[in-house]
Amino acid sequence: MSERAESEMVIDLRRRPIETLDDFWDAVAEPCGLPEWFGRNTEAWRDTIQTRGISEAIDGYDVLVVHVDKRGGACLLGQGGRGGWSGRLERCA
Repeated sequence: MSERAESEMVIDLRRRPIETLDDFWDAVAEPCGLPEWFGRNTEAWRDTIQTRGISEAIDGYDVLVVHVDKRGGACLLGQGGRGGWSGRLERCA
């Protein structure tokens, strides 16, 4: 029996200035199909990726990858997929 390859949704924000968490949420909202009522916090983000049923765009993939330039402001670092999500907020250098 062959293994199914995981599908990845890749959001590339490396050329977009992300100085604050609001900048991050604004940048991922459209490509990730986040609803207007989305909580814009790490708990809501985890629920969207792990629990599913919030974003049809994300639900269509096994893994979500978000690339962000490391500079200024706060960074949301983590990885996630159907198996769960882990992440943290850090100050970017």
